[in-house]
Amino acid sequence: QVQLVESGGGLVQAGGSLRLSCAGSGRSFSSYVIAWFRQAPGKEREFVATIKWSSVGTKYADSVKGRFAISRDNAKNTVYLQMNSLKSEDTAVYYCAAGPNRDLLQLTMARTYDYWGQGTQVTVSS
Repeated sequence: QVQLVESGGGLVQAGGSLRLSCAGSGRSFSSYVIAWFRQAPGKEREFVATIKWSSVGTKYADSVKGRFAISRDNAKNTVYLQMNSLKSEDTAVYYCAAGPNRDLLQLTMARTYDYWGQGTQVTVSS
């Protein structure tokens, strides 16, 4: 069992930066793949980024590649999402999720993940 709590969301101007944190509980946290998804009003939840336990395997959505960076500190049971050069279209509720190790394509799918946090709101003003 894993519990996830996101933090770090807020209101930022376009071009600004935010760093989201996903704090996990559970002794096996480091063995899970952790991902970030987001959901804007009226839209489906979409994949943002994912990181495997060793931090070697990462994948990003094309829409955030080069602007966002995912990292993890297994000693702190925390995964981070550094978001730079934010755009208005990045406005959404951001969720972190934990799931088993799969190939990188499967890790872009929400159904792969077993545990979800409650979400944190990110609003980018233009």
